[in-house]
Amino acid sequence: MASSPRVGQISRQDKFRQLMGQYGIGFVLIIMMVVIAVMEPRFMTLGNIINVATQISINGLLCYGLCIAITTGGIDLTVGAQLALTSCIIGQTMGVLGWPAFISVVAGVLVATAFGFINGLLIAKFNMFPFVVTLSMQLVIRGLSQVITGGRAIMLTNVWFTGIYSNKLFGIPMPIIIFIVVTIVMYLILHWTKFGRYIFAVGGNVNAAIASGVSRFWVLVGVYTISGLLAGLAAMIYTSKTGSAQSNIGVGYETDAIAAAVLGGTSFAGGIATIPGCVLGIFIIGLIYNGMNMIGVSSYYQSIVKGLIIIGAVMLDMVMNRNKH
Repeated sequence: MASSPRVGQISRQDKFRQLMGQYGIGFVLIIMMVVIAVMEPRFMTLGNIINVATQISINGLLCYGLCIAITTGGIDLTVGAQLALTSCIIGQTMGVLGWPAFISVVAGVLVATAFGFINGLLIAKFNMFPFVVTLSMQLVIRGLSQVITGGRAIMLTNVWFTGIYSNKLFGIPMPIIIFIVVTIVMYLILHWTKFGRYIFAVGGNVNAAIASGVSRFWVLVGVYTISGLLAGLAAMIYTSKTGSAQSNIGVGYETDAIAAAVLGGTSFAGGIATIPGCVLGIFIIGLIYNGMNMIGVSSYYQSIVKGLIIIGAVMLDMVMNRNKH
């Protein structure tokens, strides 16, 4: 009899963890929007929301790559450098060599995808630590970007290419359309395909996954290849937005993508993630930056806030999922 209240208490704690795990990030988003809207009424205007949604499309694509990499128990620190490399390839082929815009974009995205494949190959074939591999490849890719452009910016004026960012479809900016399409595809891959189940299996318990017939090699190669592809698409949008190709862009973009992923419930312990959660995390990061800019917060303080957000999200993940790992 004496133990029954304790059993009930544990049950309530489990229910609370489950509730926070499913809806906590949504509560945070709503509270944050209300607070910023009170401080700055322009924050909740339709024009500003569309602007935020357009801006986050770049970080959103990078976030999905980080999400699946972290879910396997790894990390991809090359996405910012891949963004720069893709931009430089597009700029060099289109702006200097005179290639058609579409061919230049395809070439840039394919190179980013290839480097993602190389990351996965090194990690899966030689059992190298993802952190070491992607940190080293980040330097290689960044250096290659500087070699391609000679460290100078290349201006791009092709109307079709700049329209990737500026054009609209049914009144919706193209970056938002691209983001929605990729979100749907990533949701189907992660939650409705055998490959998605294998991603969770490798991240949850790699030995059990291998014993069940899952190919760890091809799962990791596939995950990092997809991450490279998404980084290439993000670079296409970014370069179209700025109208120039530069080798020094994308610095620190991996931290924004990591922040969005962990805020969305992607666990660093592996095996836990959802695409809808990532969408909420992406919007939270975008709205935080937008809100802080609107109320005049210095960029220095924004970096501090970003770091604290990542620490807080990881701590929340440890509390919510401590019984699962």
